[in-house]
Amino acid sequence: MNSQLEQDTDGVLEQKGNRWRLRFTRPLPQPPETVWRAITESEHLEAWFPQRVVGEWAVGAPLRFEPRGGEFPPFDGEVLAYEPGSTVEFRWGTDLIRLEVAPTESGCTLTLIDTIDELGKAARDGAGWHVCLDALGHHLAGTDPPGTVGERWSVVHEGYVERFGPEAATIGPPAGL
Repeated sequence: MNSQLEQDTDGVLEQKGNRWRLRFTRPLPQPPETVWRAITESEHLEAWFPQRVVGEWAVGAPLRFEPRGGEFPPFDGEVLAYEPGSTVEFRWGTDLIRLEVAPTESGCTLTLIDTIDELGKAARDGAGWHVCLDALGHHLAGTDPPGTVGERWSVVHEGYVERFGPEAATIGPPAGL
């Protein structure tokens, strides 16, 4: 993670009470409505989100997250906030995920915030979201990301361990990598 572009797309780690928050801010050249569809419609989520999302985007609606490769059991979540075109927030297992789309002069800005309980998984999850958001960027551009998910995760994970510190890297790679 040496280039300025990569540094600008890295996640940051913030403490929030007794929890931790990973925050990613990505400028995107696509219009907000295109990015909104990519973060809420099943056929687009398949290209970048770590699991298949089953359920409807409505506040209070249950969600189910199903692994594509069967590497772990499905788990549940719930939609906590939904403002069409701008904000969706949901429980993803024990994490809280918030996605915000804001228009800019040159497209939009996508912000992903993952609130986690355990500092020890911050580097793992930071690298995971970094790779997912890179895949989203490729999907929006109509290109394929280079290498495998595991290869891309391994490359960026080292940088997150270095930036967040060893206490943020006590939990290893996700299943299937």
